[in-house]
Amino acid sequence: MSRHLFSSSNRICLLAATASLTLIAGGAWAKTTVHWLHLETNKEALAIWEQLVADYEAEHPDIDVQMQFLDNEAFKAKLPTLLQSDEAPDFFYTWGGGVLKEQSETGALKELTGALDADGSAWRNNYGPTALDGYTFDGKVWGVPYKSGTVSFFYNKALFEKAGVDGQAIKSWDDFLAAVEKVKAAGIVPIAGGGGDKWPLAFYWAYLSMRFAGKDIISAAKNGEGDGFLDPAFIKAGEQLARLGKLEPFQPGYVGSSWSETLGAFGDGKAAILLGFENTEVSQRNAAADGVGLKQDNIGRFAFPVVEGAPGLVTDNLGRVNGWAVTKDASQEAIDFLKYLTGLEAEKKMAEAGMMIPVAKGAEVGVNDPLMRASVDQLTTSTWHQNFFDQDLGPAVGRVVNDITVEIVSGQMTPEEGAQAVQEAFELR
Repeated sequence: MSRHLFSSSNRICLLAATASLTLIAGGAWAKTTVHWLHLETNKEALAIWEQLVADYEAEHPDIDVQMQFLDNEAFKAKLPTLLQSDEAPDFFYTWGGGVLKEQSETGALKELTGALDADGSAWRNNYGPTALDGYTFDGKVWGVPYKSGTVSFFYNKALFEKAGVDGQAIKSWDDFLAAVEKVKAAGIVPIAGGGGDKWPLAFYWAYLSMRFAGKDIISAAKNGEGDGFLDPAFIKAGEQLARLGKLEPFQPGYVGSSWSETLGAFGDGKAAILLGFENTEVSQRNAAADGVGLKQDNIGRFAFPVVEGAPGLVTDNLGRVNGWAVTKDASQEAIDFLKYLTGLEAEKKMAEAGMMIPVAKGAEVGVNDPLMRASVDQLTTSTWHQNFFDQDLGPAVGRVVNDITVEIVSGQMTPEEGAQAVQEAFELR
């Protein structure tokens, strides 16, 4: 059975195919094709998915699962049009939150509440009590999660040692800035930054906003209450972002660097620090020029530090609960495959491969990678798990958050102007 990785430029048209005919023992039957659109670039992760698909097809010879790929930025740009076309996949990658909510309101998605509650809620019971929150709007479920995670700092232990910095001693934002200055003074680029894709730097504004504002002010702003995003907490977050930018901590050309290039800079030892995902160890390895990157025992990790005197806690995490959304015309066969893909055994295999922190209950025992396990522990003790701002606030506001972050950190916009831009986008959404 063929499974293809489609480029974003010339093969997406094949999404229109919905079935193929296979001759078996002199007879013929319609073979249902399931189209699965994803963003994964990790070859090891893709190999696991390929094996899961092969196993499923062996037990379901009437199913042909086609894996189809778009890179992150092309995915975000093309998906709205794709969902309204005859080329829509059966299910696709989602971050949940406000973007998924808007997609559900267009009529492009299939509601999954009934499927989750069928057979004594067998599929729903696969998840913990809050796992579906980011996929549920007005009591209706529009997607299913498959992995979670948290954004945190990773650092090159050898470069920190050369600069005389103790990564585990970084507890506050002032500690972090002092470490950046010390690393730079040692002739080392402190931080790998991805200004080209924008959202990698937006993690800084989001985390600083969380630290200065705390959960209550963030919630009020999202609900259009109080001063919204003009609250002084958001301006203070911008001021600290500008303070970081004035240290010129990033690699040359960071404003135009993609996320892959940013991972590569870290993996190649060209920058000491990366603010990244729970699977950074695997990702930097794949992005490194030699395909090897930093050895696991040379990578340290610490949570985004607190701001002294501000209400945000170190256990307040920015992160993800990523999953899959099903399109309106998806077949029952596609839903059945998705149940399998998000089930305990499949998720455990993905966890054992170091791909992710699984969401299926019990699958977390498969997490063996020590850096990934540290993220599991952080999530276990989390006091607040905030979805990425560019997803949680919806596409229109999210784009502005990403834009203003790059402009503030590069000195092209003031913190006040940034907060004003976000508030105006929120009011116009």
